[in-house]
Amino acid sequence: MPGNSFGKIFKFSTWGESHGPAIGCTIDGAPSKISINEKEIQFFLNQRRPGSNKFVTQRKEKDKVKILSGVFNNYTTGAPISFIIYNEDQKSKDYEKLKNKFRPGHADYTYEKKYGIRDYRGGGRSSARETAMRVAAGVIARKILSSKLGKNFSIRGALIQMGSLHINRDNWDWNFTKKNPFWCPDKNMIKVWENYLMQIRKNGSSVGAIIELEASGIPVGLGEPVYDKLDADIAKALMSINAVKGVEIGSGFASAFIPGEESSDEMTLKKGKVKFKSNHAGGVLGGISSGQNIIARFVVKPTSSILKSKKTVTNKLKKTSVSVGGRHDPCVGIRAVPIGEAMLACVLADHFLRNKVFQS
Repeated sequence: MPGNSFGKIFKFSTWGESHGPAIGCTIDGAPSKISINEKEIQFFLNQRRPGSNKFVTQRKEKDKVKILSGVFNNYTTGAPISFIIYNEDQKSKDYEKLKNKFRPGHADYTYEKKYGIRDYRGGGRSSARETAMRVAAGVIARKILSSKLGKNFSIRGALIQMGSLHINRDNWDWNFTKKNPFWCPDKNMIKVWENYLMQIRKNGSSVGAIIELEASGIPVGLGEPVYDKLDADIAKALMSINAVKGVEIGSGFASAFIPGEESSDEMTLKKGKVKFKSNHAGGVLGGISSGQNIIARFVVKPTSSILKSKKTVTNKLKKTSVSVGGRHDPCVGIRAVPIGEAMLACVLADHFLRNKVFQS
């Protein structure tokens, strides 16, 4: 099974299954002498881990990371960095009744048709459990960027829509995103979303979400046209996250409704430096970073594992129905926020290192 690696210079590969003994990651291309320790990685893993609050899956995983290689005395050595997290709270028996049924909305059917075999325990390799390792890789990427770009660099994300309920952007408060279980920047939406999500869970259903990401302090010049455009790689990174079904950069699909004189982001000079009057392009022009904030959004579909019975077929091609028990997220988009941040960090770190090679 190819396709388990991401990046060119800053490259990471993940391994492991949802109900296997462990999951892991190896990073190649990280520069030496970048300070890092397990506590820093754990901080971000705790933001993504299951069971962190009542609105996500109650699978109890500590996601305790262990660094196996590539770090000495809390500094990267330039050698490959390897992480491992042992799975602790698998309940494979929950999936025994599903082993001969294809769950609608999951990769069961496509995996079995492609490989002739599938791990039905929680989806195996196709499970979002794999994304813990993306978050770990993203911490290293963040450290590389912050060490090179300084204190003005940051990556942050917010959940801006849950189902049909969206925030009021006039109430946007980045600081508030870290103070609520939804990563919501609008404090007026917390109770609304709480009540909404509790009803969704009670109904045995699920709901989708939209997440917005912002990277600031990014220099001009990252990205390699024509086929390695920065925004193209960001889109690929975000689309590779489980359950993601759409990505947009800057104004994205709304660009179709904006007149050309508005969408073209007029330029001016301020103290001898180029300034933009707007950022409909999302910080990328011609596939190259413009120095403005990178803005990206992605759509996460409703969790496919729901209690409501759905029609499906068996692996013997017989009609049947299925109701997925176990522990699942009523809105998997909540835990996707730190994953999106991590993938954006990995793309930017990779292109930053690629740009340094080009300049040398």
